[in-house]
Amino acid sequence: MPTNGTSNLQDFFSAVLFDMDGTLVDSEPMWLISEKELMGRYGVQWTQEDQSYCLGGPLDRVGRYMSDLAKGAESGPYFTQEIIALMAQRLSTGAPIMPGAQELINELRQLSVPMALVSASPRVLVDAVLSNFLDHPFEISISSSEVTKTKPDPEGYIKAAKALNVDISNCLILEDSATGVSAAQNSGAFVLAIPHLVPIQPNSRTHIVDSLEVCSRSYLEELYQTW
Repeated sequence: MPTNGTSNLQDFFSAVLFDMDGTLVDSEPMWLISEKELMGRYGVQWTQEDQSYCLGGPLDRVGRYMSDLAKGAESGPYFTQEIIALMAQRLSTGAPIMPGAQELINELRQLSVPMALVSASPRVLVDAVLSNFLDHPFEISISSSEVTKTKPDPEGYIKAAKALNVDISNCLILEDSATGVSAAQNSGAFVLAIPHLVPIQPNSRTHIVDSLEVCSRSYLEELYQTW
C-alpha cells in the first residue's frame, strides 16, 4: 500500500476528494424541484425516473434530454443554461450539508489530510455552495468549467490529485451517483460510494456505505488497511 501522502498518518489516504451534489450537500431535492419547474413550462411532467437518469450529469446531456422531452421546443444548450440559473438561485440561499459530512471534514482537518471538491456542476454552482461555508476546508475545487471532459471521465479527479501533489491511486473519493462512481473508479483511486437514488455495485476498490455518518477516523483507518 503506498504511503506517500502528506497527512499526519503513515498508513492513510494521501487525500480525500469529495463530490458535491448528494455527497457534500443535500442538493438533489433542489435539482428535482428545479427540473420539475423548468419542464413544467413545456407541459412535461418530470418524474423520479427522469431525475435518476440525469443524476450526476453531465449537464449538457441533461439539457439534451430535456430538449428531447420537450419535443425540441428549445435547444439542449438553452435547457442547460436555464437549469443552471434556477439552481444558482436556490443554492445561493444554502443547501443542507449531508449527514456525517461535517464530522468527517473535522476529522480530516485534525489529521491534516488534504481535501478537494470535484463536481460535474459548473463553477457558478460550486461557488454558490462554497459561499455558504464560513470556512470551507477544500484546498482546491474543480468544476466542469475547468475540465475538457466531465464525469464519468476521471479528468477532474486526476486534476485535483495533481494540484494537491498526491498520487491519485492513494486517494479516497466520495461519490453518490453511478456517473460519479464511474469517474472515481476510472481515476484509479479508492472509492467510497453513498448511493441514494441509483444502486451501485461494490468491487475491490469500491466500498458502499449508507451514510458518511459511519466514516470515523477508526473506520477509515480500518478501510485503508483492508484495501
